[in-house]
Amino acid sequence: MEISGKVAIVTGAGAGIGAALARRLVERGARVVVADLDAESAAAVAQSLGTQAASVGGDVSDEKVVQTLIDRAEAEFGPVDLYFANAGIGGGPGLESTDEQWSAALEVNVLAHVRAARLLVPGWSARGEGYFVVTASAAGLLTQIGSAPYSVTKHAAVGFAEWLSVTYGDSGIRVSCVCPMGVDTKLLHGDLIPGDEAAAALAIKAVTAAGAVLSPEEVADVVLAGVEAEQFLILPHPEVLEMYRRKGADYDRWLAGMRRFQSALRG
Repeated sequence: MEISGKVAIVTGAGAGIGAALARRLVERGARVVVADLDAESAAAVAQSLGTQAASVGGDVSDEKVVQTLIDRAEAEFGPVDLYFANAGIGGGPGLESTDEQWSAALEVNVLAHVRAARLLVPGWSARGEGYFVVTASAAGLLTQIGSAPYSVTKHAAVGFAEWLSVTYGDSGIRVSCVCPMGVDTKLLHGDLIPGDEAAAALAIKAVTAAGAVLSPEEVADVVLAGVEAEQFLILPHPEVLEMYRRKGADYDRWLAGMRRFQSALRG
């Protein structure tokens, strides 16, 4: 995949991984629409990137907003080549999570991807090319101690990316699924489980105890290297692959180990 000259949309790009992806894409010669629920943050990122970027504010779980992103990209730069479904939210803690918390996590972490693909894939299939990048999480391959909605929806995000690749890979459409562990973003500083400090502390401790916390820029570099190589599973923390292999090799042993890890975290 040659990034230079391509047109990309990056959601959740007002800060964190999304903003870093937008910067790296522009540095590689792409033109980018920066999207975020926080319109001011999206505009600030786009402005910092010059004439190669534009911004749109809005909730990307809303299909009308996604259509606006696509229309803006086409009007400013041309047909969309890459879509980075990067926007994501945390959720509630465990069984006490409300239906509203479950619904919000499903909307942003899963259905936003589905709706974007619904709008883009038919045109990409006709063109014979296109690239869809899902920002999931290591939680989508393993689990997230402390948050059921986050863990379940990130599993679903991985599942949708797999399905998309299997179903449309022979039509020239490439798919990547990004599954990092700890990244220095708002999610790691309280937004993973808003309103529940104890559950958030447990979830964050589980992440930071498992491996290094990377900067958004470090993650963006790994992601774009994976996209250039047209690699499906992109792991900014390479050790996740071995964890995933151990899980698959002996599921019961892995579950028992995770219970021990959780108990140790709780002290």
